[in-house]
Amino acid sequence: MINFIKKKYFRFFESKNVLKINFIIHKYFKENDIGTLDLDFSDKPSRAKIIQSIINEKNYRSYLEIGCFKNELFNEIQCENKIGVDPVSGGTIRKTSDDFFKENKLKFDCIFIDGLHKYHQVKKDIINSINVINDGGIILLHDCLPLNVYAQAVPRCQYTWNGDTWKAVMEFRTHKNLDIYTCYADQGIGVILNRSNRNPLEIQKSNFFKMSFKNYFNNYKKYMNLISYNELMNIIKDY
Repeated sequence: MINFIKKKYFRFFESKNVLKINFIIHKYFKENDIGTLDLDFSDKPSRAKIIQSIINEKNYRSYLEIGCFKNELFNEIQCENKIGVDPVSGGTIRKTSDDFFKENKLKFDCIFIDGLHKYHQVKKDIINSINVINDGGIILLHDCLPLNVYAQAVPRCQYTWNGDTWKAVMEFRTHKNLDIYTCYADQGIGVILNRSNRNPLEIQKSNFFKMSFKNYFNNYKKYMNLISYNELMNIIKDY
């Protein structure tokens, strides 16, 4: 028991030290901190409310959650058929999302992506989700609105972390066959509808992975196609 506690605390402090080192690297050797966006999520709906409202409005029967952690969200969602995928904890299936999608034969009405918040992995999760979403279904993503350069830095350098999910959302917004929004709530909820793009992002960029945070910082409303919760629900009702 004592050895277990020692190992647990060693991993805890080791991870804190890694974050500190990464923070120093980002602060002094990578993109400069240009401030914090004036966004306040405290009075906005939670992701649980948003997802449940959509499920109820559309009478969805199947829900897939990628990245469950301690089931804070997964346990709240009420849906006839639920699957949660996480390689470490929570959910119903203990696999990486890549392994799950390789073997999965099911389709879903609602998919919530909250796994590894890195551009390349988010891209894969979006593509795999598009392949298994039912007609009239919806794909949602968490952590699409980082407030400052450290919140989106890769590798991770602080506890509260959105990663560079925003880059993947931007890239897919240029696609003509996907209609994508970002709801101003709960760290930014990405919304992907499998229909013609009603507000395509016109931008000359071939490598979104190299997009600077400064660019996002100065243009996030346009880039992310920002909408309110009420606007989102009106879109869902007509979808």
